Amino acid sequence: MFLTALLLRNRIPGRQWIGKHRRPRFVTLRMKQNVMRRLETEAENHYWLGRPYLSAEQEHGHAAARRAAAFEAIKAAHMAKFPPHRLVRDQLDHLNVSKKWS
Repeated sequence: MFLTALLLRNRIPGRQWIGKHRRPRFVTLRMKQNVMRRLETEAENHYWLGRPYLSAEQEHGHAAARRAAAFEAIKAAHMAKFPPHRLVRDQLDHLNVSKKWS
């Protein structure tokens, strides 16, 4: 057993890319460039998110009119699909043909 371990000392047991004793991945120049590009993008996003377009006072209630108009449009569209009112008088009007009871 020790002779086998000595002869095959660089062997990775099991799946070579997962697990506790996995094969190490070497960091390449391309990997470093990708990480740097992602960090620069994140820094730029952090910069722009830190400087809002509207102040807190301007932002408060700025979309209330648009939201109310959108709600009215939705309500009108829903009411357009609603059938018209039907009265009992119109339903039973065919009984008024002879009026023998009056």
